[in-house]
Amino acid sequence: MKTLRSFTLASSLALSLAACTTTSPQNDSTHTMTVDTDDSAGEINPHIYGHFAEHLGRGIYDGLWKKDADGDYIIRDDVVDALKDLGVPNLRWPGGCFADYYFWQHGIGPKDERPSVVNNLWGGVTEDNSVGTHEFMELVAELETDPIVVGNVGSGTVEDMANWWQYVNHPGDSPMSKLRAENGRAEPWNVEYWGVGNESWGCGGNMRPEYYADLYRRFATFLHPYEDVKPFRIAAGAAGADYNWTDVVMERAGDMIDGLDLHHYTIQGSWETHKGQAVDFDESDWFELMDRAIEMDEIITGHKEMMDKHDPEKRVWLIVGEWGTWHEQEEGSIPGFLYQQNTLRDALTASVTLDIFHQHLDRVKMANIAQTVNVLQAMILTDGEQMLLTPTYHVFDLYKVHRGATALPIDLDQGQYRYEGDSLPALSATASRDDEGRTHISLTNIDPNVARTVEIDLEEMNVSDVKSGRILTADAMNAHNTFDNPENLVPQSFNGARVEDGTLIVELPAKSLVTLEL
Repeated sequence: MKTLRSFTLASSLALSLAACTTTSPQNDSTHTMTVDTDDSAGEINPHIYGHFAEHLGRGIYDGLWKKDADGDYIIRDDVVDALKDLGVPNLRWPGGCFADYYFWQHGIGPKDERPSVVNNLWGGVTEDNSVGTHEFMELVAELETDPIVVGNVGSGTVEDMANWWQYVNHPGDSPMSKLRAENGRAEPWNVEYWGVGNESWGCGGNMRPEYYADLYRRFATFLHPYEDVKPFRIAAGAAGADYNWTDVVMERAGDMIDGLDLHHYTIQGSWETHKGQAVDFDESDWFELMDRAIEMDEIITGHKEMMDKHDPEKRVWLIVGEWGTWHEQEEGSIPGFLYQQNTLRDALTASVTLDIFHQHLDRVKMANIAQTVNVLQAMILTDGEQMLLTPTYHVFDLYKVHRGATALPIDLDQGQYRYEGDSLPALSATASRDDEGRTHISLTNIDPNVARTVEIDLEEMNVSDVKSGRILTADAMNAHNTFDNPENLVPQSFNGARVEDGTLIVELPAKSLVTLEL
């Protein structure tokens, strides 16, 4: 059986992670786990739980914004309230691929004077630039989150990006700060996180890494620090397992990079033919998608090795700027809008992925699930005035307790989920302690058929009881929420954990996620 192991910090800047080892469980459905409550595996940066809002489909228009009685776009209060309840540490905008087609000047000033634009990337629809810099920053303020702005390298100029940076951040008298004031905002927004292009290997310009690295250096040079803000410069990272991209970009431009933006999606099937359905699937599809989700660990490990070659001090963040499940869009939805349902299967791929991020805290400091509303593995779906929270939203809610907490080293007998001669690690976990001294454990069982008993030894911790527990599970693998039944799949109280003779025993149902507070 495979064992998941996260170790202690070798120094304040270096987290060592051990490979999986082989242990012998008591039986196929009983597993052991130890939690070292006296040690640390690093801080779980809240930015790992970031979000993403692209001008794509109904993510911006008819998602985060809706039309009022006069036909003007306004922020949706119900969506904002749900996201504030969840907590949004950061929000990435305006793309995505759209970022390298976006000219920020078109989204400022009186709305009736803004030019329209055809979104050739996503559905070929025309939008009127009602949502631009000021509107996005208004949303950021309501959400009390940190903005991540991605600038246009693919079709823009150095001057365009430098002027946008100055527009949002210059605190004194400058051409762009004057223009900002004329448009109703005197004070700067102090935007720190700044993307220099997006997917420059693909939709952002089909560049080679050598060319992009030099171009990045040029664009980044003109992002000047001001009084209260210094740019955190994010370079376009690789797609999936393209380790050469990371190697070349870090070698040629690493000294000017603060974060490197890796993108990797979890698909069942293939990009070229068919990516699989969100709701209509069987166990073979379930198994394949779980296998693809677990690949994230190998991909992160490979990019970390490339980064360590050029940045052994681990100064540069590895940012997983786009991740999540990508299915065929729902039948009847507008082509190119990437609208998909969201089931228990998506939820458990999310919890497994978050656990993987927590195993790489020496590099992974930020991530952005794609996307927030109505697009891909969304937190929220809307239909007119209706709104529902997806199972993935509930995963992020169950994992809120880990944000900003200290990850505790764990040793987990993961067991095996077997299907037609193949197998995957059945269990995944995160343990953490927050600033108030509370210990939380999250356990995921991806096996859709077999319940698991996990016996947890909490080293050096006298645990008398489980304070609280919540579970996300269902009888059907494809359980999901609909507008007719928006609470079909929501977390429930969990009473399947007990303490016996100093051991925490958790009865973990098949296909489930449980979070406990001790």
